[in-house]
Amino acid sequence: MEIGQTVRVRRLRDRAPANVIGCLGKTGVIQGYKMVDGSGVGVVVKFEDKFATWFFEDELEPVNA
Repeated sequence: MEIGQTVRVRRLRDRAPANVIGCLGKTGVIQGYKMVDGSGVGVVVKFEDKFATWFFEDELEPVNA
């Protein structure tokens, strides 16, 4: 996964707030990376409505433009 790549949220690993659950199935653009749980790396995704949050890579799938 690369910065600037378009991705779709395909699933969520853990419980999440309603605004994150609302992202399921939506597409967004990768804005950057975030260190999570000491060793993993999350991906920060920004959506058309300007909302941005992070996901694990296995929660996302690339979208062919």
